[in-house]
Amino acid sequence: MPRSRYKSLVDAFAADIRSGRLPPGTRLPTHRQLATTEKLALVTASRVYAELEAMGLVSGETGRGTFVRETSLPPSQGIHQPAVAVGMVDLNFNYPSVPGQADLLRTALRQLALSGDLESHLRYQPHAGRLHERASIARHLLTRGLSVQAEQVLIVSGAQHGLAVTLMALLQPGEVIAADALTYPGFKVLAETLHLEVVPIPLTDQGPDLEALEKLCRSRSVRAVYTMPTLHNPLGWVMPADQRDRLVSIARTHDLHIIEDAAYAFLAQDPLPPIAHLAPERTVYVSGFSKSVSTGLRVGFVAAPAHQVAALERTIRATTWNTPGVMTAIACAWIDDGTVSALEAQKRADAQARQALADTLLMGLHYIRHPSSYYIWLPLAEDARADQIAVALLREQVAVSTAEPFATSIHVPHAIRLALGSVDMDSLAAALVKVKRVVGAFT
Repeated sequence: MPRSRYKSLVDAFAADIRSGRLPPGTRLPTHRQLATTEKLALVTASRVYAELEAMGLVSGETGRGTFVRETSLPPSQGIHQPAVAVGMVDLNFNYPSVPGQADLLRTALRQLALSGDLESHLRYQPHAGRLHERASIARHLLTRGLSVQAEQVLIVSGAQHGLAVTLMALLQPGEVIAADALTYPGFKVLAETLHLEVVPIPLTDQGPDLEALEKLCRSRSVRAVYTMPTLHNPLGWVMPADQRDRLVSIARTHDLHIIEDAAYAFLAQDPLPPIAHLAPERTVYVSGFSKSVSTGLRVGFVAAPAHQVAALERTIRATTWNTPGVMTAIACAWIDDGTVSALEAQKRADAQARQALADTLLMGLHYIRHPSSYYIWLPLAEDARADQIAVALLREQVAVSTAEPFATSIHVPHAIRLALGSVDMDSLAAALVKVKRVVGAFT
């Protein structure tokens, strides 16, 4: 088929989509129907749709067909914090806060200014952090059920930096890492940037399908598994104890690194021991204070097996050299005086209150969440489309995320994630009323 004919068909579809002649949600002919109608080879018809999908104009959905996408939806919805317009209620991104945190910061800065150690913050810090500050974080980890030596703790510039450091230190471009079929978008961005191959693990009601992971490890050279066993983002489940044991057994059998993301684990009441407690020889535990304290306090931490510390430390040196001393000093002082524990308890109660509000206002809808989490996963009816619902909510001044940023598999479910922790309770209530109304209108 001449290239001009192929390109003209792509251009015709694109023009019809952009003009609105093919509105969002339109089901296009099957590949075979297109080939028959246009007298094309089947492989050429598939190329037409593949190019339209690469342009962001259509999406192919396994078992359903090819649909026109809602092109007015920001393509980064859910991956990056959007610029929130005046009057927009942000249910797309979590930055939870409780009253009085600004006063806590004022007091901390005054105390730091009066300390005899102030001048040391003007100099470079050790790459992994000062030992007494690493010891503070090690004591903090005891409250999460993880016992490590101070020398196994490395201080980083937020949990996202901790993930980046871990992936860079442990894996090489082209290597395979397994992750849940729905997972944290920031991990996906890192894996793509570092040229890692992410293979999806199918999901069950209580966590990843570990039988599928076992089969995957027998058929592929998987080097690591990325997991969020406590307060999974976006589904909110807590992996049961027997599942944790099974994951550790698979990792030991196939010599996998385990990367445990615990960014939201502090919200769980009486949590199970971390994976790092069960498999300390192969698990890197990554977390920080962005959610438990403040998103502006870019201090995170990595707890790693002793034999991996040197490689992680070299990667910190290559990326940021060291975490800013002032922020680290504030975070560690708040650990030592109990402020972090108090804020975690307040935010746990805050998340529970927001979930209770959602239970009342979303009654009648099917959704998935943990009663102490800051997010809700809202699967949509079979004939509803997430991109159209997200755009309809934007018109109602409510920003939400679709499932696309979270999906590691080809199949992207039609669902939206609601982040509950970024607005006051009155605004949240009004937004949830709109969510129920708009979702109901599409089902």
